[in-house]
Amino acid sequence: MLLLRRGLWVFLARSAQIAGFTALVLVSRGGSKMAVDMSMSILVVDDYSTMIRIIRNLLKQLGFENIDDASDGSLALNKMHSKKYGLVISDWNMEPMTGYDLLREVRADPSLSTTPFIMITAESKTENVIAAKKAGVNNYIVKPFNAATLKTKIEAVFPDLVMT
Repeated sequence: MLLLRRGLWVFLARSAQIAGFTALVLVSRGGSKMAVDMSMSILVVDDYSTMIRIIRNLLKQLGFENIDDASDGSLALNKMHSKKYGLVISDWNMEPMTGYDLLREVRADPSLSTTPFIMITAESKTENVIAAKKAGVNNYIVKPFNAATLKTKIEAVFPDLVMT
């Protein structure tokens, strides 16, 4: 079964059971495929409410529906202790706890350490990218970005889930 949903073709003829989750294969109009658990909980962390809204809309364009948000790293950490997230997408520059500090806290906590984490920033400084990689970030996005970039970065974080 093939249907058009928010600009993406959703191919339902074959779903995959991956790590206990049912994954849908998304095929964009350009033909690229993306298989991820579309019902996984995603936490978007940014102190700028407009950016949260933009990222939330991009995720919805990709088919994700279960999206929570937090306005700084401290609030995000509290949410992560009360709910399991399949992915965290966090801005670097926030107060009082930065995205980088959040990443370090997440990686230091055994109950959270394996949570996939994508860092977003307006700065493309090499030292920031290196620091984030050393701290255990799964991927890095420089603003501005679009749905295609976000999709590519999410696919890179979940390479076992991408179906060809």
